[in-house]
Amino acid sequence: MGEQLTRVRRSDAAANRARLLDVARALFARDGLDVPMREIARHAGVGPATLYRHFPSKQDLAIEAFTVEMQACRAAVDEGLVAESAWRGLCRMIERLCELHARNRGFTEAFLATFPDAVDLTSERRAALGAVARLAARAHAEGRLRRDFAPEDLVLTLMATRGLDALPEPARPAAARRLAALIIEGLG
Repeated sequence: MGEQLTRVRRSDAAANRARLLDVARALFARDGLDVPMREIARHAGVGPATLYRHFPSKQDLAIEAFTVEMQACRAAVDEGLVAESAWRGLCRMIERLCELHARNRGFTEAFLATFPDAVDLTSERRAALGAVARLAARAHAEGRLRRDFAPEDLVLTLMATRGLDALPEPARPAAARRLAALIIEGLG
């Protein structure tokens, strides 16, 4: 009987954790990182103590919640690096990153670390900018990328995607693609 009760508790805890992550992902994407932890707990149908038992801080929760986005970001950069044409790789990377960031306001805030309580993604950002620098050097060698491009310009691109928050959610992906096209046009 005790073993059965333990299994029920474990599955209940796992379900609570999964629900908390789902709710956090949705609220962070929609509202950014300013969402209070109590609000996340309330939307997940659990008490704050349950939330804090699984995620002692908002940073812990956000890092776990943004795992998929970080993987997508890394994949976009990695695909750009292995592209036969550095220019095409850079363009495709910009398109994918604009779409990714337009879909998730919280991830953009965390990645850019634009306010004091932001999740620390410094090492991820540093790695991404290092990869962009290598890709940009190859695109410069191909003669396709404007000479004054710096990897930090990618940060400006991502900052520009924050303006897409003003649009209704269904319009953001198309607007992100259009923004990426305009940015790419300016880089060539």
